[in-house]
Amino acid sequence: MEKTLIKYPYLNKDVEIYTNDNGHKIILAHKEGNMVSVSSWVKTGSINEDDHNNGISHFLEHLMFKGTHTHKVGEFDKILESKGAIVNAATWKDYTFYYVTLPKGENNKYFDMALDLHADMMMDPIFPAEELGAPFDINDSSVTDKRERHVVIEEIRMRKDQPWTKVYNQCNKNMYSNHPYKRDVIGTPEIISQVTREDIDAYYRKFYTPQNVTTIVVGDFDHDEVLNKIREKFTFPDRIETEQRINEIDTPVSQTKYIETKSNVQTGYMMFGWLGPKACELKDSICLDLISIIFGDGASSRLQQNLIEKMPEQIFNMVGTEHYQFKDGNNFFIQANFKPEAKEQALELVKNELSGLLDNKITQEELLKSKKRIKSRFANEAETVSEIGENIGYYETVCGSLKLIEEYLNDLENITVDDLENAIRKYLSVDNAVISVLMPED
Repeated sequence: MEKTLIKYPYLNKDVEIYTNDNGHKIILAHKEGNMVSVSSWVKTGSINEDDHNNGISHFLEHLMFKGTHTHKVGEFDKILESKGAIVNAATWKDYTFYYVTLPKGENNKYFDMALDLHADMMMDPIFPAEELGAPFDINDSSVTDKRERHVVIEEIRMRKDQPWTKVYNQCNKNMYSNHPYKRDVIGTPEIISQVTREDIDAYYRKFYTPQNVTTIVVGDFDHDEVLNKIREKFTFPDRIETEQRINEIDTPVSQTKYIETKSNVQTGYMMFGWLGPKACELKDSICLDLISIIFGDGASSRLQQNLIEKMPEQIFNMVGTEHYQFKDGNNFFIQANFKPEAKEQALELVKNELSGLLDNKITQEELLKSKKRIKSRFANEAETVSEIGENIGYYETVCGSLKLIEEYLNDLENITVDDLENAIRKYLSVDNAVISVLMPED
């Protein structure tokens, strides 16, 4: 078993990474206090899906909580929440992760219980048919089953009625030609209605393998004892050994791509989207984080000031930016909600502000202020066991190595205005943008 030490900013002890011979990684981080976090990150999400099983990662996440051979459905949550635990999971494009955060309890009693239950859930889910629900015809309105399949389908329908989901899905889909990132993580009712228990079980055994799972424990505990317990409990029985999937990376569009759709909305929505660097390309990723803060994050950002605060007449209800970071390439978005009768003017105003990032040079004051925001956020994330666990899971799963975190603050400090301008030219040309607009039907 290999051991690696990582100097994690703001923690007073090195983080320990152990890699078992089977590939399973165990990461132990010391944080003094009474709280402990246990999580497992799986390197699968919509990145491993296709047109036939889109949404299966998210559906599986729901079904992982439906009992094991040892614990009936509902016991996992009931036992842990009675001890003050927060129990949850999330699925995104590159990963699915499951976590428990709770007080350790006297003599680590609650912590030991959480570790046992978490390992049992990760290693021995049974996906009972009575919880899954039978496949059915999505067009048959007489089906009123309320089991998990129908819970997920209702979640999909509710989400797809949301205007921001509509405008995002159109933008996201059109930024890609081939990559699985083009699909919505939550899937479609048509697919979820037909997924079988055998499909779920095969997907679980194919992707919940030792080389795909990282188990992270953050808190104040005996490291040797916890390490041995995880190695004993995480046995990965009956897994399907497969080669790691490598996806073709899409290139940005070569000229502006505009998509307009209509829906039952009262205002206009727009989203400009770009493909960016891989998450592991740390300097460029940090540059886009800084640009996002300067350009569209918060009351003092350029978009907020120029398009809302200083506008002689109100055109925008909100405008801002987002930077999503992914294993195979990040996404940068400008998003705005505007008066529909002023659509053309709103588009031109956003394009002018985009040009202004280079024409009106980013100042040293803006750069220092945005760096301070990121440093403050980074320090705050090192204050709780759950945030530390999530940050470790992100770097290990999405960026491919926690080692990058050792240089993060140093890389951040060394970024210059010239670096930001180079990133803007490289990634944020309007020629490489996909523009999605959602307008009222009338």
